[in-house]
Amino acid sequence: MTDIYENSIVIDGLNTSNWDSDSALEGIYAGRVTAINATIAIFEKFHEAMDNIAGWHKRLARNSDTLMQVTSVDDIHEAKRTGKSGVVFGWQNASPIENNLDHLETFHKLGVKIIQITYNERNLLGNGCYERVDDGLSNFGVDAVKEMNRLGILIDLSHVGERTTLETAELSDKPVAATHANAKSFVDHPRNKTDDAIKLIAEKGGVIGATCWPPFLPNKFDSTLRDFGDAIDDMVERIGIDHVGIGTDYTIDQSKEWFDLILSQQGTKFNPRRNTYPDTVTHPVGIETPEKLPAVAEELSGRGYSPEDISKVLGGNFMRVFGEVWG
Repeated sequence: MTDIYENSIVIDGLNTSNWDSDSALEGIYAGRVTAINATIAIFEKFHEAMDNIAGWHKRLARNSDTLMQVTSVDDIHEAKRTGKSGVVFGWQNASPIENNLDHLETFHKLGVKIIQITYNERNLLGNGCYERVDDGLSNFGVDAVKEMNRLGILIDLSHVGERTTLETAELSDKPVAATHANAKSFVDHPRNKTDDAIKLIAEKGGVIGATCWPPFLPNKFDSTLRDFGDAIDDMVERIGIDHVGIGTDYTIDQSKEWFDLILSQQGTKFNPRRNTYPDTVTHPVGIETPEKLPAVAEELSGRGYSPEDISKVLGGNFMRVFGEVWG
């Protein structure tokens, strides 16, 4: 299985680790991950997002032997050729554009290539999966979808509410993604996606990054690599091998305070309703860190997947969508 993994382009559809941690950065390279969608904004506004980008340029300069920014499919191929790990700047919320669509082009020119419509709750574009009422896309959100299509920014729907998800997928002229989600009928969690949403994303040519985030697996924080294999199997059965990838949702070295922040309302109001996470969050046994991602290839092979299909799940399907959206 080592050959399959080594010969594949490996894409992690979402990694939201502590980027000030050396071990978080080193783990990506040690796991021979070709590229990650690195979360660089969740609740940030314009100036904070700009600061995060500046911080990433310093980080990339310090780690130039192992990491490189990628903004195109060609860049990802270059990362694979040179043995580096590519970093795609991605947002889990459109909040940094504030109320100005022109900011989308500004950030796109700085390398932001993946943007999630909203994070869990409501913003100016639409509604999240935890919002009490999902009214779908706003007028501003409709225009934002059109602008992201024009620019070549991949739209992420992972944390987005049902109606907003369906409206976005239907409206978009280009494939969309749920970079890190499982099926709601696999595990009934508000953050997992309904069958209607999953099928529409696939019908429009998009990809779902099956995730090993423990709350979205049947055995929660007692999960193992086998549980993640079940999640991948489940998604493949629903929408076919050509529309499934991996989105680990790794949170390496993130603190309890960080989790309190991202689980709060709008990043400011602590919300005890989801205070069910252990202080130290770990991923399933056998895939705890990016270094262990090669085990996914072995798991899928043991389940009867062909080398070609394993490569599609490891990164080929994300690469196809990147090519169609980014141009």
